[in-house]
Amino acid sequence: MRNFIEELKWRGMIQDIMPGTEELMAKGCCAAYVGIDPTADSLHIGHLVSVMMLKHLQDCGHKPISLLGGATGMIGDPSMKSQERNLLDEQTLKHNQEAIKKQLEKFLDFNSDAPNAAILVNNYDWMKDYSFLNFARDIGKHITVNYMMSKDSVKKRLSGEDREGMSFTEFTYQLLQGYDFLHLYRTMGCKLQMGGSDQWGNMTTGTELIRRKEGGEAYALTWPLMTKADGGKFGKTEKGNIWLSPELTSPYAFYQFWLNVTDADAEKYIKIFTFLSREEIEAAIAKHSEEPHLRGLQKLLAKEITVMVHGEEEYQKAVNASSILFGNSTSEHLRELDERTFLSVFDGVPQFEISLDKLPGNIIDILAVETSVFPSKGECRKMIQGGGVSINKDKCDSIDRNITTEDLINGKYILAQRGKKNYYIIKVV
Repeated sequence: MRNFIEELKWRGMIQDIMPGTEELMAKGCCAAYVGIDPTADSLHIGHLVSVMMLKHLQDCGHKPISLLGGATGMIGDPSMKSQERNLLDEQTLKHNQEAIKKQLEKFLDFNSDAPNAAILVNNYDWMKDYSFLNFARDIGKHITVNYMMSKDSVKKRLSGEDREGMSFTEFTYQLLQGYDFLHLYRTMGCKLQMGGSDQWGNMTTGTELIRRKEGGEAYALTWPLMTKADGGKFGKTEKGNIWLSPELTSPYAFYQFWLNVTDADAEKYIKIFTFLSREEIEAAIAKHSEEPHLRGLQKLLAKEITVMVHGEEEYQKAVNASSILFGNSTSEHLRELDERTFLSVFDGVPQFEISLDKLPGNIIDILAVETSVFPSKGECRKMIQGGGVSINKDKCDSIDRNITTEDLINGKYILAQRGKKNYYIIKVV
């Protein structure tokens, strides 16, 4: 049985840990939980740390409990938030929970008869029939307002620039999260809660509630909030979150995100977001330091995470797609791309639309009349004659070349290339 805490330490995955946690884990199989608020129908890479924690926990012989916050997701956690988040309705939350469950099943063993098989729970199940009066009497009286006000997540909101303050709904969040821990302690013998460092106040409220209500010992462990070396927000791009769902973030865009991280971030992320051994990671870092221009660490990181989330086949597609922009690819490689990947590869490329009845059409008419890939026929003709124009990665060697329906990629696109780096998509409608 591997030492869970030691594994997390060398990977840089521990921020705060309550005294006695390591001793608890050394006694044998321990149940521990992580909470995820189902505010979307996919996890994003910001959630990936919590998934990795549960996976390491299970691999070290302990029992992971993944708690979907169907109840707390209806309220919103004030931690690290400058304003109250929108509340979701029950139907939306149920849809989100089902989608997240399918994603978690890729990482965790929920279905075996092993003693440390993972469990998925939803706090809505035990909160939906709990009346306010009973909650106030049973739980509220054990935690003072002074104690709740001392939490950083509360103090920051009340003393911040946002003059609207904090609603009572959000103020009660730490009590609800504390009760989750108490419920899992009572029903499943769960003695450890894990979460991001912004959750420390909510988590210790749970351990305090267990101590006061049950006279029991419970523990908390947090990981550092993910940041980039330049201080920017992790997992965010100009287009928003990097999602695990291929419908929301294509495997190609997912792969590219990891491929483009800095050397400093790659060295940190490869410990946190892969299951490579310490020896493998240290060897990869050493090799990268000798040849940083080859970006070997980024390539290894991108491979491991893309295979883990999307599978070997999608990883290979992403690598092949990358070569279309950055390597000597052919029209054959281009035609192998599905529409989603094709559009991801050429995201941001200028697009034009022409009607199907324009095909077949002379290349100069298509590029300089029906579209404005070229500002004039003369310039288009000159560049074709100079070998500077390609259609679907094939160099055009004649000004008499016709573009036909046989040139269409995925039945609707033509990729025009002017020079080495200027791409244009012509969509035939």
